[in-house]
Amino acid sequence: MAATVVPTSEAPTAMLRTEADLPLVGLGDGSRLRLLNADLAQGVWTIFMEFPPGTTLQTHYHTGHVHAFTRSGSWWYLESPDAVNVAGSYLFEPAGSKHTLHVPDSNDEPTEVWFSIHGANLNLDADGNVTSVLDAAAISQAYRMLCEVQHGLSDPPVVVIQAPRP
Repeated sequence: MAATVVPTSEAPTAMLRTEADLPLVGLGDGSRLRLLNADLAQGVWTIFMEFPPGTTLQTHYHTGHVHAFTRSGSWWYLESPDAVNVAGSYLFEPAGSKHTLHVPDSNDEPTEVWFSIHGANLNLDADGNVTSVLDAAAISQAYRMLCEVQHGLSDPPVVVIQAPRP
């Protein structure tokens, strides 16, 4: 099953993907990612993440809002240590939020989180300078490359939505 690129004007009523269709790819720090969709027309991307205990991501800034649903484990932002996300919790992040995701060492299982990200994720260094930008197009390209390298899958069946051509 290859990637499904659908112009917004021709989208079917439903498109199903299973965990077996879209493999998890390692990100080099013990975290793993599964890209579910990349809406290039709207700049929205949906990912499933798996973080091992003790993970701390680079501080980042969101240009759009984010929805997060935690499936297992726990995590919080270093900037908000009292707001702990646990299995079954939902978090809304408004556009313009800046934070550092942290998974505690005390977790006894991987932390699994589903994110729907609108706009770009700007990774920041300690001085607040942008070191990299991740958006729907960039994550789609990176996921495809990692699927090829790690699983021999050159065209994973990610749902990719693109604006219709004029």
